[in-house]
Amino acid sequence: MSVTHERELYGLMAEFDNPTELVRATRLAYLAGYRAMDAYSPFPIEEATEALGVHDTHVPLAVLLGGCLGGTLAFLLQYWISVDSFPINVAGRPLDSWPSFIVVTFEMTVLGGAFGGFFGMLARNGFPKPYHPVFNARHFDRASQDGFFLCIECRDELFHREKTETFLKSLNPVTVEEVAC
Repeated sequence: MSVTHERELYGLMAEFDNPTELVRATRLAYLAGYRAMDAYSPFPIEEATEALGVHDTHVPLAVLLGGCLGGTLAFLLQYWISVDSFPINVAGRPLDSWPSFIVVTFEMTVLGGAFGGFFGMLARNGFPKPYHPVFNARHFDRASQDGFFLCIECRDELFHREKTETFLKSLNPVTVEEVAC
């Protein structure tokens, strides 16, 4: 009995010789209707990301919200300290003199945006994730050296074990193998 039958199936993985074949296979898989798939390579391939249909990451929104929250909190904290908590009238200026708040507000906006981007990226990527089922694939360790892989997950609506394997083999990969959870 094979390992993949003892454990639950995660998907099917095809290995390709070069990035051009990986991008071509990813585009064809997307055109065939597969959506729950991912491409793995030793370096970023922008065309593969586009072929996967990954467009909306929500990370820029997290940066914007983090920046707005950081700037607003910094301004309100300075206002509260200057007007309510510890009012000191210096040279007859008004207690809520906003020009003196600009530098700290700006810096906290940048810091809040950086934190928003960092935590937004972690949430989007699902980190930290020390284990992923694709690590069970036989030759997947080559993905960090010279391997190019396309994995179609079994949670995809079009996934059918035999049909998906036949489709992947029609793309002329080096190998096609099952990936167990």
